[in-house]
Amino acid sequence: MRHRVAGRHLSRTSAHHKAMRRNLAQSLFQYGQIETTLIKAKDVRPFVERLITLARKGTLQARQRVLALLGDRAALSKDEQERYDAMPSAQQARILTNRSGRRHRTGQVPASYNKKTYTFVAKSVVHRLFTDIAPRYKDRPGGYTRIIRLAKHRIGDNSDLAILQLVGTEEPTTGTTRKTSMPRRRKAADRVRYLEGKATKKKASGATKGSPKSEADKPDTAGEAKSE
Repeated sequence: MRHRVAGRHLSRTSAHHKAMRRNLAQSLFQYGQIETTLIKAKDVRPFVERLITLARKGTLQARQRVLALLGDRAALSKDEQERYDAMPSAQQARILTNRSGRRHRTGQVPASYNKKTYTFVAKSVVHRLFTDIAPRYKDRPGGYTRIIRLAKHRIGDNSDLAILQLVGTEEPTTGTTRKTSMPRRRKAADRVRYLEGKATKKKASGATKGSPKSEADKPDTAGEAKSE
């Protein structure tokens, strides 16, 4: 029995659990969203929220605390990753182990590097957290992430899968409303738009163009014949 034992163990040792939580958080800060099991997403979400709250302070003490909790990793963008994979191992090592910008990897190519050979270098995940992610949530009091459950399951143990995503990293909409696939929701949305005056009332399906008229709309030809 787990009396007075808080938290999820996930069938791992404390060291393994700590390393897993760090890796998931670093991947989330690097890519903006990650796909993992639902139980792991729920476990790492409070840890990520705490790190972003610390990074919002922007002080040296907050940076040192984040480095102690999260560690550090060299991050590359998608375009840089493709060029990085095509390089020899010696150049890859120099790109990942550079120390640009005094103490932190800021993404600037060092002066000692050949600018023609090394057009980019890796950026620190912690530096990205403090410069790109934390300022985005400056006026947001918590709730920096969301969990989206997926319909599919993991092959093997049939675990529920989910997407852990930073709020604001989703693709922007084009301004047009997306039609829902469910008929009841689509009818409710059309009704709301009609009441707001944004749409006209649709005609009945039986009164379409070219359809035969109903019996009530037909002229009374029998009465005319009798009068004659």
